[in-house]
Amino acid sequence: MLTTIKGVYDDGKIILTEQAPVTTKTNVMVTFLTEENKTTDEKRMPGRLKGKVTIPDDFDEPLDDLKDYM
Repeated sequence: MLTTIKGVYDDGKIILTEQAPVTTKTNVMVTFLTEENKTTDEKRMPGRLKGKVTIPDDFDEPLDDLKDYM
């Protein structure tokens, strides 16, 4: 079973801010979520891909590979 719970890392210790759903010794993996590497260019911006994504005119046409089944 994979379960995610929140916590913080402080001075070499991990402090859980939620109750763990297990009561026995269990293996864990820790992922650090840091915001320091995020630049303003990486933030989500509506319309950023406008004019860069196109759909071909024959998008709704049957595929040649499936002609035998139609």
